[in-house]
Amino acid sequence: MSDDTRKSVDLDRRRVLSGLAVATVFSILSPFARSAGIDYPFTLGVASGDPLPDGFVIWTRLAPLFNAADGRGGLSRAVPVRWRVASDAAMTRIVKQGEVMASERFAHSVHVEVAGLEPGRPYWYQFESLGAQSPTGLSRTAPPLHAMASARLGFVSCSHWERGYFSAYRHLAAEQPDLVFFLGDYIYDYSYPTGSSKIIRPHGSGDAEDLAGYRNRYALYKSDPDLQALHAAAPSVATWDDHEVQNDYANQWSQDANVTAQSFLKRRAAAYQAFYEHMPLRATSLPRGPDMRIYRNLDYGRLARFHVLDGRQYRSEQPCIAANGSRKGHIAADSCADLSNPERTMLGWKQEAWLDQGFAESRAQWNVIAQDLLVAPLIQRDPASQALGHWTDGWDGYRATRERVLASIERRRARNPVFWGGDIHSFWATDLHADADDPDSRIVATEFVGTSVTSDGPPFDVFNSILPLNPHVRFFDSRQRGYVSVELEEQKMLTNFRAISDPRDPNASVSTLKSFVVEPGRAGAIAV
Repeated sequence: MSDDTRKSVDLDRRRVLSGLAVATVFSILSPFARSAGIDYPFTLGVASGDPLPDGFVIWTRLAPLFNAADGRGGLSRAVPVRWRVASDAAMTRIVKQGEVMASERFAHSVHVEVAGLEPGRPYWYQFESLGAQSPTGLSRTAPPLHAMASARLGFVSCSHWERGYFSAYRHLAAEQPDLVFFLGDYIYDYSYPTGSSKIIRPHGSGDAEDLAGYRNRYALYKSDPDLQALHAAAPSVATWDDHEVQNDYANQWSQDANVTAQSFLKRRAAAYQAFYEHMPLRATSLPRGPDMRIYRNLDYGRLARFHVLDGRQYRSEQPCIAANGSRKGHIAADSCADLSNPERTMLGWKQEAWLDQGFAESRAQWNVIAQDLLVAPLIQRDPASQALGHWTDGWDGYRATRERVLASIERRRARNPVFWGGDIHSFWATDLHADADDPDSRIVATEFVGTSVTSDGPPFDVFNSILPLNPHVRFFDSRQRGYVSVELEEQKMLTNFRAISDPRDPNASVSTLKSFVVEPGRAGAIAV
């Protein structure tokens, strides 16, 4: 892309960001909509996602009463929605358009898979329904499959509404990324007790456990202007962790030993449906009861292949279950055989085989594994006994899966593998060794983990004290909230850990905490 073209696109991006609030406030409702008592329907903004060289998904949900108790958003019948895609921000050069029906089945959400576009360029999109126009969103097609283009990327995770404001989203949007990855805990299923000192802004309801509850939780989060700005500024790729359903769940098993698998799968079905209804996902992710496929590959020309994983749905049961039957994550001694049992899997056997094949087929310069957790092994101390062990809810609880994935990378000769993750509410840069127990063994891959958008980090002093036991950790900091931005080129991956000043401040500033470079053919992060 030429400098002149980049400047033009940047100007159009700024127009999109600055116009979001204006579009929401001043969109004109038709006389019919007014007479029917219908408020502005695009309260949850717009989004796009999963770009291909010839198109992408565009999304919105009609919800004039986004927090209606029944979770239906204030509508009770199917509604036609017109959509259009333009090659300019003013929406004067329309290149694709059409009409779809938004139905009650999926909470009046709309997922349009736009195709037939030119590769590697920006497009703008908008919806119209009930006499109102949505904000304009900016998306971008992936580069041609043969192209070696550069990219500005970002990834985020763990945004608890009650713990603060989403300033991290606003600052990432201002960086004008080409693609954003949501790596889990987009919402939080639970709420703090009324009156808790932890609440900065309340959910206004209890735990989400049924379809109406999950719908309203997503709708609340999507009403946030900073989240809307980020979605409208760039296409996104989303996967989940646990709080989209329930803390520390694994496959069909609740963390609560008293909840049956049958009962929990009913809850999971509701949660997965609400996830689909609120994300710019393709029809390949359409939920079928408690099942929903979200693991997938996306190619960004020859620059990168993104292997997007699902670390929750297909797991073996949580390892080392406590005597009281609780399946919550905890630190277990290495004497627990579950931790290394090769018959156990974190990704499920089908997904493991799919990932292996994805490594084999990749011709990309960079292979980015985008998933929800810290992958590196981490020796920790049990807070009660101070005994050494490993955390059961993450990759350390499924060591054989980690060994198989790293072996697959080497066997398939996947070029320049880099893992991205979240969940642990802290920044990490680690080396992933061929032998997790031998820090002198060869480095197979590099890992970067982003901190939370708002959620509280683990105690810094406690984790900092165990770093000498974990020499493969290049960097750690749990004191900051924020996000990760990445500048990816053929000969360099520059990763910036970006920290916001205070999640309690809706006008928080941002700064760079630490930056790392990864070079092709040389696994391991280099501090810069």
